[in-house]
Amino acid sequence: MDGVGEWATTSAAIGRGNHFDIVKEIHFPHSLGLLYSAFTYYVGFKVNSGEYKLMGLAPYGEARYKQKILDKLIDVKEDGSYRLNLDYFDYCTGLTMTNERFHRLFDGPPRKSEALLTQREMDLAASIQEVLNEVVLRLTRSLAKETEIPNLCLAGGSP
Repeated sequence: MDGVGEWATTSAAIGRGNHFDIVKEIHFPHSLGLLYSAFTYYVGFKVNSGEYKLMGLAPYGEARYKQKILDKLIDVKEDGSYRLNLDYFDYCTGLTMTNERFHRLFDGPPRKSEALLTQREMDLAASIQEVLNEVVLRLTRSLAKETEIPNLCLAGGSP
């Protein structure tokens, strides 16, 4: 799980010896990493380097926006597969991660990097972290049940 690698953004594979058999993939533009980076951008941090700051903010907030994210931004299935609602993002065609519709959804423009952090940014961080956790847990539980393999190995980027 990461932003994007080639076209795959989430991959599940079974490893045996030195070989992997891919069993599931989700492709660009649907990406947990890019969703997380969109929130990194929105709270005023630099994409591809500030994600750790967003993660660090999460414990200071409440997940007030979790349901809004699940209702509007990402459709998560019981097995952990997902699709983003691309109407809220500009990373495919624009120069920024989010667009005006995203900004209206969360009641304002992105925080400027030099502005003070507020409870709103902390709550946004907590919310996207909770969503990410939920998607990953659904995916891993589904894979464990489907494959009946007791050992899972997770890898990915910053979040």
